[in-house]
Amino acid sequence: MVDVWMVGGPGERVVVREPEPSDEAPLPALFEACEDWFVAATGLPSAPGDVQSLFYSLPDGARPEDKVLLVVERDGAVTGLVEAVRDHPEPGVVAVGMFLLAPWARGRGLGRALAGSLPARAEGVTRVTATVPPGWRPGERFLERLGFALDEGSAVGAEVGNRRAGPREGAVRRAELRVGRS
Repeated sequence: MVDVWMVGGPGERVVVREPEPSDEAPLPALFEACEDWFVAATGLPSAPGDVQSLFYSLPDGARPEDKVLLVVERDGAVTGLVEAVRDHPEPGVVAVGMFLLAPWARGRGLGRALAGSLPARAEGVTRVTATVPPGWRPGERFLERLGFALDEGSAVGAEVGNRRAGPREGAVRRAELRVGRS
């Protein structure tokens, strides 16, 4: 069964859903629009195989069945994408690998609304991890505003999970959010 829910951002409503075959063309267009993130993260613009690699790339030790891809859609157009792995690196942790919003959708509260709607928090999640390229202020500010603690940064190895690092892929800042229970 496909999981679909609505997110209410300031003055707009969007649908969050699993990817469908009809996303084959819109996802590369989203990646092209988000060139700033790709250049900050890998040193290069998005390449044709980046969308395809989303479906099989995993961090070390992660299980394919724990991979989650979510498409963000507004007015029938693909507006964003979230990639995460549940229970990685340990049970109760969600590792967010990619949290993309089209440039026109940024800074409007949609990212915050989306992050707040992710149902993983209600299913025993105690911690959320993410990474951001050092000095990429839009990503750093976004994570800080959500309450993540960011480290100073560390170099990326020759491989990132089960893929080779890009030729210009630099350091990353690791971020962590402890999810409290009341």
